[in-house]
Amino acid sequence: MARWLRSLRASPLVLLIRARVMEFLREPESLFWVFLFPILLSSALAVAFREQPAEPVLVSVEAGALAEPRRAALEASGRVVPRVGPREQARQELRTGKVALVVLATDPPTYWFDPTRPESRIARLEVDEALQRAAGREDTFRPAELEMTEKGSRYIDFLVPGLLGLNLMSTGIWSLAFTFVQQRMGKLLKLFIAAPMRRWQLLAAHIGARLVFLALEVGALLLFAVYVLGVPIAGSLGSLALVVLAGAMSFVGVGLLIAARPRTIEGVSGLGNLAMLPMWILSGVFFSTERFPDAIQPLIQALPLTALNDALRGVMLDAAPLAALAPELGVLAAWGAVSFAIALRWFRWQ
Repeated sequence: MARWLRSLRASPLVLLIRARVMEFLREPESLFWVFLFPILLSSALAVAFREQPAEPVLVSVEAGALAEPRRAALEASGRVVPRVGPREQARQELRTGKVALVVLATDPPTYWFDPTRPESRIARLEVDEALQRAAGREDTFRPAELEMTEKGSRYIDFLVPGLLGLNLMSTGIWSLAFTFVQQRMGKLLKLFIAAPMRRWQLLAAHIGARLVFLALEVGALLLFAVYVLGVPIAGSLGSLALVVLAGAMSFVGVGLLIAARPRTIEGVSGLGNLAMLPMWILSGVFFSTERFPDAIQPLIQALPLTALNDALRGVMLDAAPLAALAPELGVLAAWGAVSFAIALRWFRWQ
């Protein structure tokens, strides 16, 4: 047994993994981006979207004979903060987003707003209700209200799995792409393949080092999210670990493919940003993918980060079994397998 352990410690693969881990630990900026940045970002967004009463909407009322009674009616609603001013001033405030709507001095009133802004549509409803009531309209019934405040339904609960997926993508791609290109630029790859080891061991060492840090970076973010932000994990930890591993390996494959040919940092940076930027926007990190048109939904659902985010939310928020996540896991497996196959075929060692 002791002899086997000594031979294992002396194997090229183990030595390369150890060297890569030590190299990573000597880079403070890498530790910041992998461990601290996701926590800081989730903290900032948790504060920005913290639970608080709905803020009243700001509107402008055009000056005129009807301005004062309209201002009083809007103010009495408690949900609208009106300000009276001339039309040009109101136009400027609406154009620059200082108010959500302008009530023009016509009879009946004219609502001037941008229908593409959600706050303007809300202001349209609030203003009309307040002015209609002031004109004598009575409600035929008073509806009851039920607020959704349970854990798992808040914005921060939606956000944390997206940040986790984003972190897995970023570190999975950059940890391989930059390292291989730097070694190619410094002629280290050429020296490595001349050493007494197989080429697959060098590639496996980088992947192994990535997996060493996987549990640490995921664990740090999840512990902070669960114990500080109160984010639930409804599903099993085993299912969550499998989803995380599938996502990490998928993006390791993409990172290896990106690093297969470039010879400069500028080249690999451009390819990395080209691969990641669409997923930053389209893959439902900060808001639902349903906001995008139906025409591009097939493309969005085929992206690996979309599949990873959906799978993470399925496990963490809905306690979805792995069988229900088969489509998402299939997308991740396909991206990983295809990327690995192409990268190994195209990889330039010098």
